Amino acid sequence: MLQTSSNQHPVTASGLVKFVETSAGRIDILQRIDLTVSPGEAVAILGASGSGKSTLLGLLAGLDEASSGEVRLFGTSLGDLDEDGRAALRAGKVGFVFQSFQLLSGMTALENVMLPLELAGERGAEAAAKAALTAAGLSQRLHHYPSQLSGGEQQRVALARAFAPDPQVLFADEPTANLDAHTGETVADLLFSLQEQSDTVLILVTHDEMLARRCDRRLYLRDGVLENGA
Repeated sequence: MLQTSSNQHPVTASGLVKFVETSAGRIDILQRIDLTVSPGEAVAILGASGSGKSTLLGLLAGLDEASSGEVRLFGTSLGDLDEDGRAALRAGKVGFVFQSFQLLSGMTALENVMLPLELAGERGAEAAAKAALTAAGLSQRLHHYPSQLSGGEQQRVALARAFAPDPQVLFADEPTANLDAHTGETVADLLFSLQEQSDTVLILVTHDEMLARRCDRRLYLRDGVLENGA
């Protein structure tokens, strides 16, 4: 269950700016983003391709650094931490699901899910991984390698890996974009089922309006500015 106290927002951003300097001049990607996410909330961030959605997700997760402004994760300012400090803050508390699955090809489904648990020093990693894969409907695929799994099965392994540590926050970047419509719907059903059961905060980047409508709140990123959805 979510461990964040009721008076603390798991994720906040204030005045968040991101730009890059090029030979042709400065390119503004994000302009003074303000965002507050409440415990247990599912938030969708929509926008056209190249709008900066994935950049924003990376900043909120501490995978990238802002040009200015502040992100607070579990009440801690990410700007006060170096890369190792941000990784330590995320450990066991933050999960990720990516468009490209990002499974290790030389490891079975079970080993892929066990790995982050073992790295975090979790006891009973194998049992927890098996339980997560069973919840994802993959009890018969524990010892299959990614190349032996369909795209939908690989993404379900990725979901099991993300939820196995019982994270407080899950960041998902276009989790159904590489899947056909039917498979994508199946994966989305699993994503929201696991999110509801665990009361995990979900911050979802997508261009899929149907997927976004399943979230508690929809926000739109247009010209670097985050706007409320309809």
